[in-house]
Amino acid sequence: MRLKIKKAVPYSFVLEEMESLGVTSIMTRPMFGCLAVYTGEKIVLILREKEDYQQDNGVWLATIQDHHASLKKDFPSMRSISVFGPGVTGWQVLPADSPDFEEAVLKACSFIRREDPRIGKVPKPKRKPKLKRKPKRK
Repeated sequence: MRLKIKKAVPYSFVLEEMESLGVTSIMTRPMFGCLAVYTGEKIVLILREKEDYQQDNGVWLATIQDHHASLKKDFPSMRSISVFGPGVTGWQVLPADSPDFEEAVLKACSFIRREDPRIGKVPKPKRKPKLKRKPKRK
């Protein structure tokens, strides 16, 4: 029998802060080898601490490109995630190696508590796989 070892939650202070702020209906799920954080049906953050693409370690913000400029004013160290390739991505990272990392993350948690519309996305529903029909026999 093989035991499944549970990975430690990266940046666990994030979940503690959201709970202390009274953010309701927090749920987590594994995603991309990281930990996705939801409030209700919205994905708001991904907590990432991995060996590869270390420049993308930190707290990812679920947002859209239309909000980048205003979020950049609140989070000067925020940038696009490079693991997805070159160019601007909807997901933005508060990098773990940034000097203001914890301060920025705590600020993001307070924005989530206030339901700031710039942070969070409702994921597209998963499509059910189509069943292949067997050809009729004649």
